[in-house]
Amino acid sequence: MTRTGEETYGSRRSAGPPDGEVEVTTEGLPQWLDPVVHAARTVRPQQLSRFLPPEGGQGRQSAVLVLFGEGPDGPELLLMERAGTLRSHAGQPSFPGGALDPEDGDPATTGPLRAALREAEEETGLDPRGVQAFGILPRLYIPVSRFVVTPVLGWWRTPSPVGAVDPAETARVFTVPVADLTDPANRATAVHPSGHTGPAFLVESALVWGFTAGVIDRILHFAGWERPWNRTREVPLDWRA
Repeated sequence: MTRTGEETYGSRRSAGPPDGEVEVTTEGLPQWLDPVVHAARTVRPQQLSRFLPPEGGQGRQSAVLVLFGEGPDGPELLLMERAGTLRSHAGQPSFPGGALDPEDGDPATTGPLRAALREAEEETGLDPRGVQAFGILPRLYIPVSRFVVTPVLGWWRTPSPVGAVDPAETARVFTVPVADLTDPANRATAVHPSGHTGPAFLVESALVWGFTAGVIDRILHFAGWERPWNRTREVPLDWRA
């Protein structure tokens, strides 16, 4: 599986710049990403989620890479399925990402950029030098795991192969066409036994729900890509979810 990106970043196992320089730029992006760029610049945290970081600063700082590529079926997103043996969010489809390490740097500045690319490389094997970061969404919060998450938007400019690097962490890596994510037939409302409900996507033999589905849902909405779908169609989750 290969897609696109640009030589911009370094990370632990890549041949990127030794000083860990990072850059966020919209130069040279495909025109179809313009609505996402605009959304990233204008969206407010409360428009993305009702779960926002605690005011006291509690929570573990982390980042995810929301990576757009150009595939055989047009624009697409990179996702992975977490290993079923993990202690948090086991078996769930998600964006590549994870907690910031000390060497990633300041969580308030470039730390999330480095962490998102480093984790994506460790989990999927992608070459981070091929990814152009073009935006950063407001920090969000996952109450169940107490992660404060910064979504980093990326464009996969230069192709590189991807796949599950460590089966203990990643079950599989896959891409989903944006057209499939916007198809009303693939949309539903996930219902947790706790009573929590949220958007869900049934794509690529996977049920994408929770934090990842919430971010995708909001990007589609604010980019103007969302199509009317049946919000009464429910998909029940179990307590292990």
